[in-house]
Amino acid sequence: MKTLKDTITQFTLPTPYAVGDVHVYLVKGDRLSLIDAGVKTEECWKALVEQLKEAGYEPEDIEQVILTHHHPDHMGLVERLPNVDVIAGHPKLKPWLEREEDYFSHYEEFFKGMYKESGVPDRFFPLLKGLRKTLKWTSEGKLTHELTEGDRLPGHEEWVTIETPGHAQSHLSFYREGDGALIGGDHLLSHISSNPLLEPPHNKGEARPRPLLDYRQSMEKLLQWEIGTVYPGHGEMFNHAHELIPERLKKQEHRAEKVFRMFSDGPLRAYDVCKRLFPKHIENQFGLTMSETIGQLDYLESVGKLKVSYVDGEKFYQANR
Repeated sequence: MKTLKDTITQFTLPTPYAVGDVHVYLVKGDRLSLIDAGVKTEECWKALVEQLKEAGYEPEDIEQVILTHHHPDHMGLVERLPNVDVIAGHPKLKPWLEREEDYFSHYEEFFKGMYKESGVPDRFFPLLKGLRKTLKWTSEGKLTHELTEGDRLPGHEEWVTIETPGHAQSHLSFYREGDGALIGGDHLLSHISSNPLLEPPHNKGEARPRPLLDYRQSMEKLLQWEIGTVYPGHGEMFNHAHELIPERLKKQEHRAEKVFRMFSDGPLRAYDVCKRLFPKHIENQFGLTMSETIGQLDYLESVGKLKVSYVDGEKFYQANR
């Protein structure tokens, strides 16, 4: 094995989310980089400062931040780091980091249209206003360095970028060829399956992303790499990616089978399916449960098991027998 130049230090930071703590990684190479940046709370900032100190550094020492994706628990403290001159991430992270108002309006309009089409009752629509509430947990800044498939990390030539959309359209993982290390954000976690989350198309007029299909494709892509230790965004570090990935894909196919059986009595809209699939969680985790439901429907449609028709602007799925 060739000598590796970069050192990796894991920091574990608290979040206000159900997922619990988030991990960020201090990578020392030609530059000192923080991969991901926690959530914007005083508690999280304090934990970062303390753990940096234990590692022999201060916030002023961090020169750049490299982001795996745009979710608030991964980029919340960027603006607190005073000497960062590079913020690197996927181009699709830009509207979130740079607070592009046009994109947020487009986001709300997209979900309104999708919820109407899915048969969602009006009482859920006010939840769309919640989109902007999450911005309080995240940073505002300027994406200075775009990373896409195959790009080397600035200041860390040992690391190559792998695009892994699914959990987020902006999601990237970072792979070190020397030892197979993977800094994988939320793409591959040891203890839970990542939620592939619905998002609008990046540009108006494009087809909407199909996050579960993207997630499956990203998982299959990782099997082409010799992966050693996975440094995840949440949960334990692990070394069994090549066993875990097929398990995750199988589990998703089993859930899709369960969804498919719901169509034995005739056509259903996405909301009808969501109520049956998540009777206990639909009320308090509406966005997540709808993402999961539409993901499974996209999958069943993609393998030819469901077909789609429209009645008065609502989208009905039925078994393709």
